[in-house]
Amino acid sequence: MNQLVHIQSVREAAPFVYRLDGAALDRLFRDARSHNGWLDRPVPRHLIEEAVDLAKLGPTAVNASPLRLILVETEAGRARLKPALSPGNVDKTMAAPLTAIVAHDPAFFDHLPRLFPHADVRGMFAGNPQLAEGTASYNATLQAGYFIMALRAVGLDAGPMGGFDKAKVDAEFFTDTSFRSSLLINIGYGDHTKLFPRSPRLAFDEIAQFA
Repeated sequence: MNQLVHIQSVREAAPFVYRLDGAALDRLFRDARSHNGWLDRPVPRHLIEEAVDLAKLGPTAVNASPLRLILVETEAGRARLKPALSPGNVDKTMAAPLTAIVAHDPAFFDHLPRLFPHADVRGMFAGNPQLAEGTASYNATLQAGYFIMALRAVGLDAGPMGGFDKAKVDAEFFTDTSFRSSLLINIGYGDHTKLFPRSPRLAFDEIAQFA
């Protein structure tokens, strides 16, 4: 069985509870890094589709599912994206096999009758643009995190970043939509020789408290 997707049963300690094995945790968290350099190796579309299908299963408020993606993989697409990039992000993005433009849809509520059929909550968002925008933004950010973990789970590497002109990206890629960009994620097979040392992290007690 593929070690990356192997799930270790711990039924003896807690019936019906499962824990990922160490190799999977290494792949998703402990050994995973945000990549800046990329191997010259194409990204199979079926892996991107699999990652999206995994990420969409993560929870969002009222199943809002506001994440929208443009997957830039062609030279023409890169040429459209390049003018919006901050100087420090140009080379690594142009070298990435694929770049996901992460956006959110403030009009997500139009899909709620299908996505959240057991309660009529569309009007709550449709009549309140500020609530709709806030809900779309933070839930799409959640989904972007799920997407990064899903990419790692299917064997790909990711390099999420800001550092771009959102207005330019929206004008270039989302003119005829309500979508608004928030993040870029370079995707491919990372070149580990170009990684920086991992930066420190806060200790548990600096992050969390029990109450």
